[in-house]
Amino acid sequence: MSAGPLHHTTHEVTVAAPAGVVYGLIADASQWPLYFPPNVHVEQLDFDGTRQHLRMWATANGSVRSWTSRRVLDAAARRIDFRQEVPAEPLTSMAGTWTVEALSPSQSRLTLLHDFTVAGDDAADVAWVERATDTNSRAELAHLKKLAEGWTLLDGLVLSFKDSVRVDGPAELVYEFLHRVRDWPRLVPHVSRLDVTEDEPGIQVMSMDTLTADGASHTTESVRVCFPHAGRIVYKQTATPLLMAAHTGEWSVEEDGSGVRVTSHHGVLLRPENITRVLGADAGIPECRRYVREALGRNSTATLNLAKQYAEGFVHTA
Repeated sequence: MSAGPLHHTTHEVTVAAPAGVVYGLIADASQWPLYFPPNVHVEQLDFDGTRQHLRMWATANGSVRSWTSRRVLDAAARRIDFRQEVPAEPLTSMAGTWTVEALSPSQSRLTLLHDFTVAGDDAADVAWVERATDTNSRAELAHLKKLAEGWTLLDGLVLSFKDSVRVDGPAELVYEFLHRVRDWPRLVPHVSRLDVTEDEPGIQVMSMDTLTADGASHTTESVRVCFPHAGRIVYKQTATPLLMAAHTGEWSVEEDGSGVRVTSHHGVLLRPENITRVLGADAGIPECRRYVREALGRNSTATLNLAKQYAEGFVHTA
């Protein structure tokens, strides 16, 4: 079925931040899962400093979609052109432009343009794309505005770290433990409830209740993208605890000459407005960073050690 006519959408926002700051945020696609609510994961396939090739996963109208895009970055003009190389259905094409205009040294206008077609110009499909584009664009611009306007604090609010353990067992069994999240409530003590759906192989949507060291329960929702041949599972929490505006992560299983190393990676964007509510009146960003690092690290390290026991148990009982 042939593509229909070209449809256009425009979204813009005025930002109380320098144009260079705003451009820097949209140029760094690797951080989009932390910065933009709809974005789940971004893989950079190639980049020569100007032309960039990306694989992206994002939510759209409640479902998870994936596509590859090519971007052309023009830092001098503060402009980024993009085109989806393999669009997600029902699209047959999707392209657009980000532009940042300096209104003053401390104020900018950010504009996001989309052009798209759908097969046969089906009215229901056009409406679906327009709704998804509008919802996601509004969310992206609103969050980018908030981040850019607080840019002097942003470095302190972004936290990344990792924990690793070595495993004397097969990498396949380690990955199996991490992949089989539906079994975690009986295998992982700090997980009290977990519901997962996998309508598309390798895309897991889950809701989980976890217990903290003080006995409190937190409910989180996540999207996980699984790469079994690479021994990787990446994820983004789409509903987070109070101290985190965004949380992304990755489980990676790597073989080397002396065995297997399994690592838990975390990326966090803190939510400073909730710090005193959760940690008390005397707490600030440094205390929040320590608390989140310790809490996430404690739970992920416990899971890593359980994966280690699972894989090594098969070896030692074989």
